[in-house]
Order: sequence, then C-alpha cells, then structure tokens
Amino acid sequence: MRILLSLALLFVLACNSTSQTTASSSDVAAGVTPDLPEYRYDPPAQPGEINRIDTTTKYWKSILTDQEFHVLREDGTEPSFSSPLNDVKEAGVFACRACGLPLFSSSTKFESGTGWPSFYEPINSLYIQQDVDRKFGMERVEVSCARCGGHQGHVFPDGPEPTGLRYCINGAALNFVPEADL
Repeated sequence: MRILLSLALLFVLACNSTSQTTASSSDVAAGVTPDLPEYRYDPPAQPGEINRIDTTTKYWKSILTDQEFHVLREDGTEPSFSSPLNDVKEAGVFACRACGLPLFSSSTKFESGTGWPSFYEPINSLYIQQDVDRKFGMERVEVSCARCGGHQGHVFPDGPEPTGLRYCINGAALNFVPEADL
C-alpha cells in the first residue's frame, strides 16, 4: 500500500510542480519587441525555420497575464484540471501563448487523466526545446518553445502509440486556434 501511495504522489508531482524562480538577466536582453497578432498564432514563413525572439521581461509582462507569465517565464505550473483547453476536442492548432509558434496539433491530443492538455508529438520537433529538469529531487525533461523559450511543461515516456510520449503541457502556456482560423 505504501508503494502505491508513493507512486501516486510521484505521478502528481511529475506534472504538478511550481517554481519560484525569477526571470534571469538573459531574459532582459536586446529590447526587441516583436509585433505579435492579438490571438498569438504566428507560424514560421518556412516550415521548420525558427527565428529566436529575444526581448525583455517588461515586454512579456505587458502581453501576458500573471498566470501566463508565471508558467511561461518562471517555469511555473497551473493547477491540474484548471485549463479550459483540457476539454477542447475540435480540429486546430495549439500555439505558444507568448509568441504564437504552432506547437501541437489537436490530432495528437489525447486524454491522459493528468489534468493538463496532453499530446503525443509536437507539430515539428524543431519548434520545441527539451532540457533536463532536476528540480524537486527528480529528473524530468522540460519542454519549452524554441522561438521564445517559454516553459510549456514536461515530456514523459508513458504516452500512446505511435510515439509512446506524453507531452504534459500547461494550458496557460497555449492558445488554441481553430482550424477555420488557420
């Protein structure tokens, strides 16, 4: 019984973690302010091409809500089962809420039972960055937007076929764009 409780606790912590870090000085960079559309969907001109956005913390605070900023810029996590994107079933694209880069297709979304939107693969592997995250005494793989560096969530090796991966993503880090609006 103790083993089951320990495993359940580990599972919850694997997706549901928060970080109280502050934005680093590298986030306060060149002062470039990209002109993003209001709905924040901005695919690259050439598929697979990424032009990195290097801007200031002040800019991100001006376009993101407090929760979005905490998740995207401070590596935070929203509470499980709190995102309305969990229930989105229609065709479309899930883009980075900060910069608009299309990250996941609704065709790869699945119900993981974790309380966060889950996908088995990104639209393009070049659109996400993966880094080892050793916070909270465990080793996980953090997923960030390759264009703006915004924290999205984590990827785990317990997803469905064909990849066997589960990209456990914060809804606050995403913007859903229906297929009709693409």
